[in-house]
Amino acid sequence: MQMASKRALITGIQGFTGRYMAAELRARGYEVIGTGSQPLQAPDYHQVDLTDGPGLRALLAELQPDVIVHLAAIAFVGHGAADAFYQVNLVGTRNLLEAIAACGKTPDCVLIASSANVYGNVSEGMLDEQTLPAPANDYAVSKLAMEYMARLWFDRLPIVITRPFNYTGVGQAENFLLPKIVSHFQRKAGTIELGNLDVWRDFSDVRAVVQAYRGLIEARPLGQTVNVSSGQTHSLREVIAKCSAITGHSIDVQVNPAFVRANEVKTLCGDNSRLRALVPGWETPSLDETLGWMLAGK
Repeated sequence: MQMASKRALITGIQGFTGRYMAAELRARGYEVIGTGSQPLQAPDYHQVDLTDGPGLRALLAELQPDVIVHLAAIAFVGHGAADAFYQVNLVGTRNLLEAIAACGKTPDCVLIASSANVYGNVSEGMLDEQTLPAPANDYAVSKLAMEYMARLWFDRLPIVITRPFNYTGVGQAENFLLPKIVSHFQRKAGTIELGNLDVWRDFSDVRAVVQAYRGLIEARPLGQTVNVSSGQTHSLREVIAKCSAITGHSIDVQVNPAFVRANEVKTLCGDNSRLRALVPGWETPSLDETLGWMLAGK
């Protein structure tokens, strides 16, 4: 007799990462259920807002999942209303943990996605999980506060916290930089307006990020915080050069001062040795490979 598959609940399943996470878990035999704040006619989807504590409690009591991947968040750093970061990322996550703890079943693992933005403007060398956080904007502060809040639940729930560095892929919204650049090359635009071209970022591929999350769910390093990163940095200048090389199209880059953020994090590079130890064999495709996939658009 075949064992029943494990039931995975993904919050924010309709988001960029959520859709890839659902595909990754389904491919591994999980029964996948998702939540989101928007109405959607889809099987195994439940509309519930993270700010709705009673709604979350009722849903978790009904679903009783084996694993939870908490991706729902306001993630766009340029989002206008600062208080929304705290309502969703901090209070919303607390509501979720409360609902999980009260649902009548202790899950195998609760993976909470934080962000490498918590490291702030620490620009020298590789940032590992011991690097002192120094968040430089409300989004990052809300994520760090969420991490500290989640620690209050470590004795009651099997929590793992991830700090993903930048990652991208097909389907990411164009208010994020790499999809914006890719779309300009796809339509052979003559010019593009960008901010600071000399920011250096550690880019991973969304397909590798969800593989890391699944690996961590199965490794269960409970109470740990784990960077998800490529361990290499590329500047936006390099990204543009790579897109030019792949497409044969050149583009005139205009720096718009309005796009240069005063509290911009200049360099972010993550040490991924803890992740590699926990999920042997994990790696992310090269940035050239990811950009090629995105430029092909499939």
